[in-house]
Amino acid sequence: MTLEWTAADAKGRIDKVLSTHYPEYTRSQIHNWLEDDRITVNGKQVRASYKIQNGDHIELDPPAPVSLNAVPEDIPLDIVYEDDDVLVVNKPQGMVVHPAPGHPDGTLVNAILYHSDLSAINDVIRPGIVHRIDKDTSGLLMVAKNQQALVSLSAQLKAKTNTREYLAIVHGNFKEDHGTIDAPLARDPKARKKIAVVDGGRHAVTHFTVLERFAHYSLIRCKLETGRTHQIRVHMASIHHPVAGDPLYGPKRTLPGNGQFLHAATLGFKHPRTGKQLLFSVDVPPIFQQTLDDLRAGIDKTRLIK
Repeated sequence: MTLEWTAADAKGRIDKVLSTHYPEYTRSQIHNWLEDDRITVNGKQVRASYKIQNGDHIELDPPAPVSLNAVPEDIPLDIVYEDDDVLVVNKPQGMVVHPAPGHPDGTLVNAILYHSDLSAINDVIRPGIVHRIDKDTSGLLMVAKNQQALVSLSAQLKAKTNTREYLAIVHGNFKEDHGTIDAPLARDPKARKKIAVVDGGRHAVTHFTVLERFAHYSLIRCKLETGRTHQIRVHMASIHHPVAGDPLYGPKRTLPGNGQFLHAATLGFKHPRTGKQLLFSVDVPPIFQQTLDDLRAGIDKTRLIK
């Protein structure tokens, strides 16, 4: 349900003004929707600090209401590191990070709640989750086990001081060995389930390095400078090198698998209590490794994905 409003006799920060105009929504909710590009002003995404002017046409696309709580479930976790403050897990491909409409259980959060007591964190849907990776992306996630850790890790993400590196198999070959994609991202105005490169969108930067070249594909390493939704998938597609297996942004003829060949391989951050710099790396999942082995052997199993 999209809400539309043309401002009249209303001035000030957009998050404050909208929470007043729509009292059923909190200022925090409005702020999150701005971060998720669910609010536009005159057709463009804006930040929470934007000052509304009379005559501004505002559209809100609130997410579907969530009336579920995350409950503990005995689901195995691949724990890479754990102490009293932080948990680092290797999320398998196919697992949703937190409950949402259509995925009320079986998520990483359900598994974490069974493993750890996160009652000190006031979030019934995403307790301790600092950042997310897509369902069909595998790899490393950091989880805060208390409010102090959540604040610290979230601040590091915002300040861009942590390390997040991904491995991806992408379509095509590169002339260059490395490059940077600096292109703003926002929800696709023609397809709301997609993200697209959009003028006026949120600043997004991806650095990539070509590690190996095959006949029709390349293995690359991507380093995130920002962490927008679907960032690597959209950025690589925008330069005509979509991630192999990507059902949303890639071609139908691609490598068979369980979704996009994208793996969060390296994660680094400063420990929220000790200040010690931590760095973790994990291997790609078996289907990713087997596909790489096949490509290295000259075996290309590209087929039409239905």
